[in-house]
Amino acid sequence: MPVPSELLRGVAEVEATPRGLRPHRLPTWVREQFPDGQLLAMESQPSGVRIVFRTAASTLELVTHPTRVAYLGADRPRGRIDVYADGALAARDTLTGGDRIDVDLTGGQSACHPGQVHTTTVSGLPAGHHRIEIWLPHNESIELVDLRADAAIEPDDAALPLWVHHGSSISHGSNALAPSEIWPAVAARRAGVELRNLGLGGSAFVDPFLARVIRDAPADYISVKLGINVVNLDGMRLRTFVPAVHGFLDTIRDGHPDVPLLLISPLFCGIHEDTPGPGAFDPESIGTDQVRFVATGTPGDVALGRLTLQVIRRELRSLADRRAADKNLHYLDGTALYGPTDATDLPLPDGLHPSAEAHQRIGTRFAEYAFTGTGPFTRTATPATAT
Repeated sequence: MPVPSELLRGVAEVEATPRGLRPHRLPTWVREQFPDGQLLAMESQPSGVRIVFRTAASTLELVTHPTRVAYLGADRPRGRIDVYADGALAARDTLTGGDRIDVDLTGGQSACHPGQVHTTTVSGLPAGHHRIEIWLPHNESIELVDLRADAAIEPDDAALPLWVHHGSSISHGSNALAPSEIWPAVAARRAGVELRNLGLGGSAFVDPFLARVIRDAPADYISVKLGINVVNLDGMRLRTFVPAVHGFLDTIRDGHPDVPLLLISPLFCGIHEDTPGPGAFDPESIGTDQVRFVATGTPGDVALGRLTLQVIRRELRSLADRRAADKNLHYLDGTALYGPTDATDLPLPDGLHPSAEAHQRIGTRFAEYAFTGTGPFTRTATPATAT
């Protein structure tokens, strides 16, 4: 049967295609208002999106048609689909087939190569009704073609607190092993909450439209991790960055005046700690087993308001202090999740994004900080309506 849209969690909306349904993490009005190629590519990758239902089936099949970007000279692993039954991993399936868009990093040319659908099969589920969660790939766009089972599929009506998170490619899941192992998913699964992931690779620029999306979204907890993409792009100066963050938070508060709101500064990233952007691919790494990123700014060049990660952390902490009247606003230094010691222990493979092991560490630390003890997300919530 076609995948019922009401079974999808973590989406803004779905688009009907000739094959089936394509999940979107941003609404149509954003995609029409600002049809930036990078943003459109990232929001169509269903990071954090799940198909959730209950069934007594012993065998399930999900038919999908993926679309991936392949950078010539930079080998990237295929996306995966994770299937959980009652919270336990039942299957992890690596995608095959689908459409491939080849991009030449040296010249920017691209070419599309069409492919076939992919079928994910889960068999041998034990007898009884089970809550099934199918985590869609975080790093490939996908169309949902068909969902098959040898027993009836029913919506899952369990209401869990809803956590909305916005961030950069690290929150999107770059270098994570699988969709349920991106750090926000690790944290959400440990905390027992619903995740709506607005981590958007290369697209966390304190954009006003993202603040409006969060403002209008159901949410019991909200977190925003800002700064690294602004430095990567060399997109702002200090004078414009600070007011933009104030405006971003103000817009969120227009829709969620009392919801716990956590402002997170960037994780440790050695290339940008003291060196402004823009960031770029290291040309010497193209064609090797691991493409790397470099900062092309001048180290220490902040006198004219250029931004580094250390400057951004200082300013975000100061900004949070000046908003102390908002008792539900909290600040977290990102180096508490991944700091200089972690960079020695679990280095950034490409100089910018954490490894799969580091995603696990970051997600575990976030869950322990935010969702336990006196953490900002420990307030008893009346679950919002998840989408």
